[in-house]
Amino acid sequence: MDRMACIDLPAFPLQLLLRRHGEWRDRPVAVVDSDRPQGKILWVNERARGYRILPGMRYAAGLSLAGDLHAAEMPAAEIDRAISSLGRRLRCFTPHVEPARDDPGVFWLDASGLERLYGSLPNWAGLIRSELRRSGLECNTTVGFSRFGTYALSKSKRGVLVLDRPADERAASRRVFLDRLALEPGVRETLGKLGIRTVGDFMDLPSEGIEKRFGSEIHRLHRLASGVLRLPLQPEAPVPPALQRLGLDHPVTNVARLMVVIERLLGPLLRTLADRNHVLSKLHVGFRFERLGDHIEGLRPAAPTLDAAQLLELVRLRLDALRKLPDGVVEVVVYAESMAATREQIGLFARRPRRDTAAANQALARVRAELGNDAVVRARLREAHLPEASFRWEAVEGVAVPRPREADQPTLVRRIYARPVPLPSRARHEPDGWMPRSLEQGPVVRVLGPYVVSGGWWRKPVHREYHFAETQKGELLWLYYDRPRRRWYLQGRVE
Repeated sequence: MDRMACIDLPAFPLQLLLRRHGEWRDRPVAVVDSDRPQGKILWVNERARGYRILPGMRYAAGLSLAGDLHAAEMPAAEIDRAISSLGRRLRCFTPHVEPARDDPGVFWLDASGLERLYGSLPNWAGLIRSELRRSGLECNTTVGFSRFGTYALSKSKRGVLVLDRPADERAASRRVFLDRLALEPGVRETLGKLGIRTVGDFMDLPSEGIEKRFGSEIHRLHRLASGVLRLPLQPEAPVPPALQRLGLDHPVTNVARLMVVIERLLGPLLRTLADRNHVLSKLHVGFRFERLGDHIEGLRPAAPTLDAAQLLELVRLRLDALRKLPDGVVEVVVYAESMAATREQIGLFARRPRRDTAAANQALARVRAELGNDAVVRARLREAHLPEASFRWEAVEGVAVPRPREADQPTLVRRIYARPVPLPSRARHEPDGWMPRSLEQGPVVRVLGPYVVSGGWWRKPVHREYHFAETQKGELLWLYYDRPRRRWYLQGRVE
C-alpha cells in the first residue's frame, strides 16, 4: 500500500520571524498582514494561543489579551524563497515533494518503499526532523496513508507519528480539534456555535448542507476529510539551477578580460530567469584557479533585478577591490539565486516616493560589493549584563522608510566606545573636580551617580560604579570606576 507523509512546520512564517528576532522566543508573538492596530493576525505561537489569541483576530484585539504581544510582517517573497529552499532539501530524502499552495510550511512527501533504504519509516521521518532542527526550524511529521489524515495529525501532534493501518489514521484524525486546521475564523466560530469542534464532528455533517451553508472550499475540505475526494500526490518538478560556466583555454590573470567572460555568461543566465518569470536576488561568481582551487564570491543587488548593467557594476567593484588576481583563472561559473517576479517588478510604471529607497539600497549594494558582505551592519539590542554586550551587529539587507515619532523633548544619544578608554588614576573615587581628558574640556563640574553594575560571579566578577560627568565645556561623559582593577574608564559620551 502506498504511504504518504505530511510535514508541518507550525506557523512557518512565524518561525522565520523568530529566527530574525531570537529575543522574542519566550514571549507571545504573531505575524500580521500589516503592522498597525487593525492589521490581521495570520500566525501565532503557542504562548500567544495560551492567551486565546488566534489567527484572524485584529492586532489590537491581540494586544488587549496580551499586552506584551510582539508582531511584525513577513514579506511573501521571503516566505516563498524559504519554501523553495526547503523543497530542495526535502528532495534529498524523497524525490516526490508537494508543498501546500495555501498553507505555508506544509509539505506532502511520498514515503513508499523508503523503509528499505532507511531501515524503517520512523528512522526516515526522524532524520528529516533532525535536518530541519539543525536550521532552527521545528516540524511535526506524520507518516500515514491519506492526504487529509496526515495533514490533520501533523497539525495536532508534536514530533514524529507513524501509523501502521489506515483505520488507525482515520480514528486518530477524527479526534483533532478544528482550531488546529487552517479554517477561516468566521467558519470556525459558526461551527463552534453548532457544537462542531473536532474533525469527527465535522465529518458527520451532511455534505450537501455544508456546500449550501459554507461554500465550495469548505465542502471540498469535508470531502477530503471523509475520504470521498482522494487526491494523489502532486509533486513539484525540480527546476534546474540557473547556472552558466565556461572553461578557458588559457589561464586568465587580467581583471578586464575576466569581466568580458562574466558579461558573456551573464546574458544567458538572465534570459533563463526571464523565461521563468523570475528575478535575480543573489549572484554567485565562482573562479577555478590554476593552482589555488575554487573560490566563490556572492553579490546581492539592492533589489531583485534582471538589470545586467547593475550586476556587472557590482562584479567590477568586487574585482577592483581584489586589485590583482592571486592566480590564473581556468574556469568561470555564474549561478543565480532567484525569486518570482512581483507585479511591481514587471510593471512599466511605479510611483516614486519622496525618499528613493531603491537608490539607497543600490548604494549599500555597491558598498557590500567593494568592501564585503559584512561591511554594512546595524546594532540590534539584546539583554545583557554589561553595557558593551547589550547589542549585537547584524547585516543590513535594505533601507526601510523611517517612521519617526513625535517627542516632547529631544532625545539624547549615548555613544559607546568599542573598548573602554583607561583614564588617569585618581586618589578619590568621586570624579567631581577631576580633569579626566584634556585641558580644553576643563574639569568636571557636575556628577550624577553612582549607578552600580555588579555580578558576573559565574564567569568573572564585575563591580562597576557608573557616573555621568559634565565638564566645564559642556561635554557629558559616561565613565565608571572598576573596583577589581581599581581604575577609572571612559565608557562613552552623551550627545
